[in-house]
Amino acid sequence: MQFQQLLYFVAVAETLHFTRAAERVHVAQPSLSQQIKALERELGAELFSRARGNIALTDAGETLLPLARRILADADTARLEVQELAQLRRGRVRLGATPSICTGLLPDVLRAFHDAHPGIELLIEESGSLDLVRELARGALDLALIALPLPPSAPALTTVELLTEDLVVVSSAERPAPGGGGELTIPGLRDEPMVMFRHGYDLRELTVAACRAEGFEPVFTVEGGEMDAVLGFVRAGLGVAVVPAMVVDRAGPGLRVTPLAGSPLRRTIALAHRTDVAPPRAARELKRILLG
Repeated sequence: MQFQQLLYFVAVAETLHFTRAAERVHVAQPSLSQQIKALERELGAELFSRARGNIALTDAGETLLPLARRILADADTARLEVQELAQLRRGRVRLGATPSICTGLLPDVLRAFHDAHPGIELLIEESGSLDLVRELARGALDLALIALPLPPSAPALTTVELLTEDLVVVSSAERPAPGGGGELTIPGLRDEPMVMFRHGYDLRELTVAACRAEGFEPVFTVEGGEMDAVLGFVRAGLGVAVVPAMVVDRAGPGLRVTPLAGSPLRRTIALAHRTDVAPPRAARELKRILLG
């Protein structure tokens, strides 16, 4: 099995077209097809079904695809690690973070990192914790700032707790305050229409779990949004949402913030990377700044 064969295999798997895959990897289509056939002979199984000109992954191909992607990602990381010059003069860091961290914590940290290492490219992916864990697992990120605890199905990740943030309820400043304007608890959300994040956000799972623990299902007026969209829907008066307090500090006008009393909601943010792959040098330097 050759590295080049895995590269060609992933290209075909992602395009489901041999000609377009060949164009992507800059090789003649017959050469690519020959290498795919050689890989199938080596593995003793067909990786693609080619019925009536339609390309689809076989069961063997579905099994190989995530492994091949990981091998290619690890090789890319190794190449970048070797190519980095002394004193961190060039390189890149692929960092994932939840929206609240991107808004509240990262700007100052990234400015300090960039001032110290201006030649390093910073690639930031903003998403929910569950999505970021998957991206770490497949080698698409070097580091990620995610919410703990990790889901049971999470891969082997090394985590270091960074901070604990309070969650608050936001509502439109033009609508009556939730809970009648008095002290608000989780049970007080029973009759409040809610704007809910899309699947993949830990805030969604945490909010729903807290409501169910109090014996009720939350009522959604809108669901499926990203952080900015959720805040916009709340500002428009479509419902309330549970968000990290640090987001509200930079969310702009039009929102009312109500702390949760009784058993307040909090979440712990940790810095994570794959246990089986050491982060590249530039990522280790960013980790040092984050934890410092």
